[in-house]
Amino acid sequence: MDGHNSAREIVGVPPLEYEPLLARYARVYSNERRQDCKLIHSPGYGFGENLFWGQGLGWSAKNVVDAWVNEKKWYNYENNTCLGKECTHYTQVIWRTTERIGCAQILCNNGDTFITCEYYPPGNYIRARPY
Repeated sequence: MDGHNSAREIVGVPPLEYEPLLARYARVYSNERRQDCKLIHSPGYGFGENLFWGQGLGWSAKNVVDAWVNEKKWYNYENNTCLGKECTHYTQVIWRTTERIGCAQILCNNGDTFITCEYYPPGNYIRARPY
């Protein structure tokens, strides 16, 4: 939560609140990926979603959120575009109308780390600005 809300504070949007139902959904979906650890998005059911896969152990929630927020360097606010690299994890983190979050972290059967964060309401609408 701290990493998300620190990034949101920098751009002047309200902090996120933890939502147990979103965390439960994230856990259920993460468990579905336990066999293969593939970065395939869930059906979503009206949620925004950030996924992370990391080789082996040693990935903390802080590491992952820092990686998503680090995509800020690829986001161009003037043009509302990503500059040649992925930045949509970052824009979901800071999406102004998103109010709640729930996340889950699992170890896949191969020993790798898989993290899912669910956001409601979702963000990353085409041609809309995150803040």
